[in-house]
Amino acid sequence: MPTSVSLPKLLFLNISLLLVACAFVAIYFSSLELPVRRNRVASGDGADHDCKIFHSLEGYRAKCLYLKSNGPCVSQGYIDYLNLFYCDLGRFPWLGHTLLFLWLLVLFYLLANTASDYFCPSLEHLSKLLKLSPTIAGVTLLSLGNGANDVFASLVSFKGSGTSDIGFNAVLGGAFFVSCVVVGIISISFRGRGIQVKRHDIVRDVCFLLVVLLCLLVILITGVINFFGAVGFTLIYIVYVFVVYISSTRWNNGVSGDSERNGNPRYDTDLRVPLLMEEGVFDCNEESDREFGLKIEKRCCMRSLLCQKTLWILQMPLYLPRRLTIPVVCEETWSKPYAISSVTLAPLLLCVIWIPYKENSFFNTDLIIYGIGLLIGIIFGVASFFTTKSSRPPKKCLFPWLAGGFIMSVTWSYISAQELVGLLVSLGFICGISPSILGLTVLAWGNSLGDLMTNLTMVLKGGSEGAQVAISGCYAGPIFNTLIGLGLSLIISTWSKYPSSLVIPFDPYLLETLAFFVGGLVVALVVLIRRDMRLDEVLGGWLLIIYFIFLFLRLIQTLGPFQFYTLRWE
Repeated sequence: MPTSVSLPKLLFLNISLLLVACAFVAIYFSSLELPVRRNRVASGDGADHDCKIFHSLEGYRAKCLYLKSNGPCVSQGYIDYLNLFYCDLGRFPWLGHTLLFLWLLVLFYLLANTASDYFCPSLEHLSKLLKLSPTIAGVTLLSLGNGANDVFASLVSFKGSGTSDIGFNAVLGGAFFVSCVVVGIISISFRGRGIQVKRHDIVRDVCFLLVVLLCLLVILITGVINFFGAVGFTLIYIVYVFVVYISSTRWNNGVSGDSERNGNPRYDTDLRVPLLMEEGVFDCNEESDREFGLKIEKRCCMRSLLCQKTLWILQMPLYLPRRLTIPVVCEETWSKPYAISSVTLAPLLLCVIWIPYKENSFFNTDLIIYGIGLLIGIIFGVASFFTTKSSRPPKKCLFPWLAGGFIMSVTWSYISAQELVGLLVSLGFICGISPSILGLTVLAWGNSLGDLMTNLTMVLKGGSEGAQVAISGCYAGPIFNTLIGLGLSLIISTWSKYPSSLVIPFDPYLLETLAFFVGGLVVALVVLIRRDMRLDEVLGGWLLIIYFIFLFLRLIQTLGPFQFYTLRWE
């Protein structure tokens, strides 16, 4: 999803990152120890001990002692947020809350911006290079670009110990938000304009989404799923692609003649969307904050050279690390020095990220692996120096560049999602709120607010065609996120336990979310059909009422006496 961020907001995010970094440096010099996990093994077994007693402890000293004695309670991420909050900032909880909140904003921005500015352009160029048809590209590569945030968050949550409920709630919460709130606000905002959407498109997508939710309900009620069941659940998306292709082909063949006779241009939303949520999402001309040095507007204070340099420096923390490690071959953003540095540093970053850290192992095998990564990076850098030009990106042998950009953007997205999930779980411990609730609300909203803004803009600029694209994306996007995001997560989790089955903790809140989700879809379908597929305040009002009733009920259950007890199917 796109992340066009204004200059003041971008400066705020960069300054927030600098403040968090300064706090880390201050903590290091005061205690000579960074709040970084000492064991970064990817299995996520670092939190296998029982942390339920943690909530019953009084005072930050007792909780700090518990963490130091038993190890971290959160397996995701590189930063031990609980140790940071209770041991390093225990005497200043207000400072701890402030730093974690600022860091939360930075992580949301990193996840969304990496997807829109690096991941999506790589997918778009790969689609062109592989000469994929619009249908196949729309329901594979382009849909992956739009749903990248939810997919990565789901994969990370399932990798951790006991945090799969975050993945379920984040994906379903985001899908519920988009199908109710986004559709509702769009309908109310453009009431009275007589905007109609295509009946067969909406009916097809809503009905298929209902089938997907029914399959997910069976999985949750059963409480177990094996590897083949997870693969079958994911392959439902192939069925959806086939249905979209067949229905769009038959429909377009049937209406193309009528459209031409009536003098109306036929727009093919089925081939571009169901999942491409905005036109031009892969356009490299949309610089946003990607080329920050070229986009600083020349306002009054910016006429000063010192002010321009200061703004340029302030915008570097979030921009430079990714620009130096992600190969980019867009015409408008091409830079040979950046290209050389990215292919040189990318292998080394991969070694640092993906190699598990263990005590006293640096001088044994890790140093050799880092040396190999550095050697490969130097070879790539020298090759790119002699085979590229300063004036334009390479025209030949594009696949290695695009593959490298794809891999590194996935790496950065995964890092951001891992830290984001780890921070949300830690905030659950700190605030006494279930991490699944945070996944359903904070994580889901953070990943979906961009869709709200872009879809509103699309309808505003595109009229009836833009409305069709936006509404189709609001229903077809959740199909991808549910089947691919949750499906891949289940495949990886079940494969790690094969031939045993994966036990899914029974979560009554999740079933409640599913019930409201299904109710919202049924109401939307009935209201649209009865009102001749028009977007108006009746549709928007019903959808917003359903969502806010759900939200109010969940708030009461979280803070009040109406709480479900955590159950598990034995």
